[in-house]
Amino acid sequence: MQQHDREKDRRSLFERLVEFISPGPDSTDELIESLATAEQRELIEPESRVMLEGVIRMAGMSAGDVMVAVKRMDLLDINAPYEDLLNQVIDAGHSRFPVFEGSRENIIGVLMTKDLLKLQRAPELNLRTLLRPPVFVPESKGLNELLRDFRANRSHMAIVIDEFGKTAGLITIEDVLEEIVGEIEDEFDVGESDNGIFTLADGSQRVAGDADIEAVNTAFGIHLPVDDFDTIGGFVAHELGRVPRRGEAVEVGGLRFSVMLARGGAVRWFKVTRAPDALDMSGS
Repeated sequence: MQQHDREKDRRSLFERLVEFISPGPDSTDELIESLATAEQRELIEPESRVMLEGVIRMAGMSAGDVMVAVKRMDLLDINAPYEDLLNQVIDAGHSRFPVFEGSRENIIGVLMTKDLLKLQRAPELNLRTLLRPPVFVPESKGLNELLRDFRANRSHMAIVIDEFGKTAGLITIEDVLEEIVGEIEDEFDVGESDNGIFTLADGSQRVAGDADIEAVNTAFGIHLPVDDFDTIGGFVAHELGRVPRRGEAVEVGGLRFSVMLARGGAVRWFKVTRAPDALDMSGS
């Protein structure tokens, strides 16, 4: 009797969900709104809603939407000395790297970090023999199709090429999966702000990487240049010479930018405080 009741309850839940969504949304936005309402009615769990939304959105996205742009790619030069390669691998912290020869456009293979250690034990080895064949995909390739290819080929990285056959960026299976599980920065989303700047409990500021430099200047009373860069993330990356990684801190214009979250080759959130030197000067 109890088993029958449980089956009845399960059918009831399914029927309620189908009845709620019927006769069917006319657009992706309406379907996502339906999922949000289903969560509010406790028909689905919040985690399930996030994943379902990710799957829905991913169906309309391509490799070009998610890729790490070519200027932000960490590449290894096949002709670089071993020590230089090792230092670059340690600094970047990736498990695999595209390798180029001559120009950055000429990707000849992918090097697994663990394979680089083989050169230390056997210097006579040729680095070329350790390279894995690169996988190339067009910018227009759909993420759902790309994910299937990743799983079928047991690959984790692909080089994205543009319509002219030039390297446009790279994409990893982690980038695709993150689109399914939802935005990582949701853990920081505690409210809405028009300028991407929020005040944290300790008095510091949480600043979005794509916040306008003018908004940052206004919020902190500083004068960072606004002519060459639109976003604070782009400006900080330029000053550092590369995109900072999570946990890194950069001091620019009297402010200390600590990376709270980096994703897809770009900083999503900074924690911003006054730089110690700026505090000393203001207090003297």
